[in-house]
Amino acid sequence: MNLKLNRRREKARGSGVAPAAAGSSSLRLFRSFGVISRGAKGLFSITLLLGTTLAPGLCVGQSGTASSPQNTLPPARLEPKAQQLLDGLLQALGGPAFLHFKTMTTRGRAFSIQDEKTVGMAPYTSATEYPDKRRFSYGKKEPVILINNGDHAWELDRYGLTAQFPEQAYRWQVSNRYSLENLLRLRIHEPGMLIQAGGTDFVDNVPTQEIEITEPRGGRVRLDLNRQTLLPVRIIYRVQNPKTLEWDEFADTYGDYRSVQGIATPMHLARWVNGERVSETYRNEVQYDEDYPAGYFQPSN
Repeated sequence: MNLKLNRRREKARGSGVAPAAAGSSSLRLFRSFGVISRGAKGLFSITLLLGTTLAPGLCVGQSGTASSPQNTLPPARLEPKAQQLLDGLLQALGGPAFLHFKTMTTRGRAFSIQDEKTVGMAPYTSATEYPDKRRFSYGKKEPVILINNGDHAWELDRYGLTAQFPEQAYRWQVSNRYSLENLLRLRIHEPGMLIQAGGTDFVDNVPTQEIEITEPRGGRVRLDLNRQTLLPVRIIYRVQNPKTLEWDEFADTYGDYRSVQGIATPMHLARWVNGERVSETYRNEVQYDEDYPAGYFQPSN
């Protein structure tokens, strides 16, 4: 590592100004808007979504799920109708193929949005090993690489290697917590969860059926399913900001499903924060259960 460059990089970050990651104007827009870079103030999400906060009393550990005094909580409770809907949902997503895949690799384009205008765009490659490992690369000539491994988080760019800011790592951990994969494969089984069938609605003119999830510390999640296919159309979750103690509402929408290796896979994803669209992701390629090199989620690689 070039120590001088790394010190210059840290100095720039300490002043709140992140150096440009690559030569393209789109990446500079991403940096200036703060959607991906360390110390970002904006919100941006890619591969099931960067950037939320946890409800009070919960923390994200290396398993990617919340830790809590589980010995005092009852087992997860599912109402019969909710169980029926979940069974249909998991079958629609691919059944055993969805439940048991270990890794997902996606490539495509990510857009940052502010006031309904695109303010940044970059090609990306994302490699995820569930439940809590990710290697995310964006940019063309000199890509920036974000690596998350449980509670550890690094960023590698042309200036060298540094740790991600705590806020940045925290946002990814929480967004990962509410991803379709972790929510439906792990979290619905956590002690203290209450899962009920909700009402009906329309999302983007699609008739939907709701599943309502109440977390043991007061967080709430609503999963909107397409009434015909039972595929997820939207996840809404309300979480409390640990700094302001105000509750924010996040919504992740899913569309353009395609069958990939027997798994129904959304190719278009969008994120909304308190009613405002902040990002969209278009996947061009998806591969499940790709073998990654040893140490792929360590900064040495």
